[in-house]
Amino acid sequence: MEDKPLGKVVHYFDKAMVAVVRLNSGGLKVGDSLKFAKDNREFYQSVESMQIDHKAVNAAKKGEEAAVKVSQPAKEGTLVYKI
Repeated sequence: MEDKPLGKVVHYFDKAMVAVVRLNSGGLKVGDSLKFAKDNREFYQSVESMQIDHKAVNAAKKGEEAAVKVSQPAKEGTLVYKI
């Protein structure tokens, strides 16, 4: 299920450690496990909280941009996979 990215990071807020993920091929919900990968760097994390337009949500669908709190930097262009 890892071969096709769920989406990619379109913005990263370094002070807040939040990545905005544009969902291109599916939905995302709190509790999902994700892999963030760019170049030779990757890390895994579960979605603990998520916001759309500064409002807390439990799920986001294809085509939306969801802000997800991350434990490591996830620069623009980082691919996001659901695992």
